[in-house]
Amino acid sequence: MATPSTSEPAKGWPMFLAVVVAAAAADLLSKQWIFAKLGMPGENQSLGIVPGILCLETNLNEGALFGMGQGMGVVFATVSIAAIIGILALVSRPSTRNDRSILLALGLIVGGIIGNLYDRLGLPGLTWHAPLAREGDPVLAVRDWIHFTLPGVIDWPIFNLADSWLVIGAMMLLALSFLESKEVRAGGAPGDSERT
Repeated sequence: MATPSTSEPAKGWPMFLAVVVAAAAADLLSKQWIFAKLGMPGENQSLGIVPGILCLETNLNEGALFGMGQGMGVVFATVSIAAIIGILALVSRPSTRNDRSILLALGLIVGGIIGNLYDRLGLPGLTWHAPLAREGDPVLAVRDWIHFTLPGVIDWPIFNLADSWLVIGAMMLLALSFLESKEVRAGGAPGDSERT
């Protein structure tokens, strides 16, 4: 990590914000496209990409990443907002803004959070079409559309690009943490050279 420069307070923000906007836009536009094409869950057949392995089908997830914690949407929305605030505070530190790899990881995470938070707040304006007891109620659920299976091995929960950004960003941070601790064990100061 390079020595922070107090003369460049805005350094790093353009890259971080560009990643956030690109990640959130890719997620939201892909959801809009697939739901416009296939409709609400169960309304139309899935769209096969790789027969028996990868298909596109709409799904509404009231839980967290990959369907965990169903029915806790308000909790996850609150946690999402808190996470965005925490990450923005982290990015405000010059040492963070000088590290492009960390900015990329954090940008992907925030972009993913925004994509799913948009859905949790009901901003797409969808209403439930089933079951009958919920028909017409606003949908406060994440729109998912990527379904990956390996017959006889795994049937992965349906997910979206925002979920992918969250996982990729988290894995990047984990890898960066591992590399930094390895540098420390090897006797070098962590972040002696700026990551690209």
